Amino acid sequence: MSDSSQQPNSLGSKALKADNVASSKAKPVPKKRGMLVSTGVVSFFTLISRVLGLIRDIVIAAVFGASGVTDAFFVAFKIPNFFRRLFAEGAFSQAFVPVLSEYKTQRSAPEIKQLVNRVAGSLSGILSVITVIAVIASPLLIWLFAPGFEAGETRQILATQMLQLTFPYLLLISLVAFSGAVLNSYDKFAVPAFTPILLNVSLIAAALFLAPYFPEQVSIKALAWGVLIAGVLQLAFQLPFLYRLGLLPKPTLKPKSHEGVKRIYLLIFPALIGVGVTQVNLLLDSILASFLATGSISWLYYSERLIQLPIGIFAVAIGTVILPKLSSQVAEQSADAFNQTLNWAVRTLLLIALPAGAALTFLAGPLLTTLFQYQAFTPEDVRMAQLSLWAYAPGVVGFMLIKVLAPGFYARQDTKTPVKIAVIAMVANMLLNLMLVWHLDHAGLALATTLSGFINAGLLFWTLVKSNVFAPTRDLGVWLLKMLIAVSAMLAVLWLICPSLPAWLSAGVWQRAGWLIGVCATGALSYFAVLILLGLRPRHLRA
Repeated sequence: MSDSSQQPNSLGSKALKADNVASSKAKPVPKKRGMLVSTGVVSFFTLISRVLGLIRDIVIAAVFGASGVTDAFFVAFKIPNFFRRLFAEGAFSQAFVPVLSEYKTQRSAPEIKQLVNRVAGSLSGILSVITVIAVIASPLLIWLFAPGFEAGETRQILATQMLQLTFPYLLLISLVAFSGAVLNSYDKFAVPAFTPILLNVSLIAAALFLAPYFPEQVSIKALAWGVLIAGVLQLAFQLPFLYRLGLLPKPTLKPKSHEGVKRIYLLIFPALIGVGVTQVNLLLDSILASFLATGSISWLYYSERLIQLPIGIFAVAIGTVILPKLSSQVAEQSADAFNQTLNWAVRTLLLIALPAGAALTFLAGPLLTTLFQYQAFTPEDVRMAQLSLWAYAPGVVGFMLIKVLAPGFYARQDTKTPVKIAVIAMVANMLLNLMLVWHLDHAGLALATTLSGFINAGLLFWTLVKSNVFAPTRDLGVWLLKMLIAVSAMLAVLWLICPSLPAWLSAGVWQRAGWLIGVCATGALSYFAVLILLGLRPRHLRA
């Protein structure tokens, strides 16, 4: 690894002339909080959201189990959710935030407001058309995304009907992502981080209180209504905060192209591939899983939900915080600060990613049993979901690294390089899927996704270093070794204290919960205790 003194030679952004900048700056923005504090704020609300998400999945598993109807809902929910992660929270944010940050740094307040209005109008118009087409073509979409669902069977009919309710969520959540990107650019991280909580609350309420009003055979439809209601609530929640900033959009569509909107479009299309590899891989898993045993989609869903917990709480939080920061550093031509930010992000992420991946692998069975094995979710469902979680869990490190390495490209408005890397990873995933699914069934699909995630993250890291955009500090390797030693100690402790899976399956709910809390707490304490003995101090976590 190279020394931290080796800095990027170019950040690829042109500043305006000094006199123009001075005369056209927007209103003063309050001093930014430190990245660790901002990350903590995002992580706190994301933790609440993820805990509620687990409660949501526990409720869904208990009420509906892992059956054909749950497979139908997860497909109907996965399709708009896939496009949400791919576009709204992925390509759009990665393209919009750097341009907005540049405008905020170099342009006047009226110009910023005009950009926001034009983007809101363009986004609303395009997604409204897509939503109408998708609702009309919902049977075709179900056939494309779950070809194993035979025409006329119950789960195909239910999936089609529920998709007509859930797809408008894409329009609503894209506008939520747009609002959140504006708020994040002005250091208002708490509001966007809190917003996903409303989806989980809505789905829990739908499962518990709305489902009984539906006929039993189609009670799963209550969840589709819950998704739609959540989209309305999430958008309504954010609008007052945009109003306080003076940036509540008045959607504008004009024939003449806006310079900022045009640049965003140019960045979005390649970014759709660059940020969507993980989502495409997970979607391919569902497509192939639709041909496997009934319940395979649900087993993949529940195991994938657990790996999303650390990704959402930490990796997404760090990525959310550093993208506006990196974009501002690009606009200010501050190569040294840019490099320091990326080094901090990678070091902080590995501190959590390594033990998270190891713990999820070791505790796969106990976690699934404690969280989901109630009523309709059987011990056999636990064993099958455990297989896919074993395959997914090591990939947590790769998936999380992607979240902090990709902003290093997008902040510089370079979307082509991640696209090339994404294509390589996607092709690898397809080939690995076909190689592994015949031998390992649904677990083979999960393993292929994990391997392609590491390929993606590895190529992103190597490209950033090779192009002198990112220069890892010498102590990064030292800390990586110390983290691996601490993870080994943690696994040894877990092996000594964790009961066997049959004991978990036969235990009551409170005994399971007590065991899980005790095992997780002891493992975490042992990990950080070893790190402290090896020299970790609070100053090492500061940006």
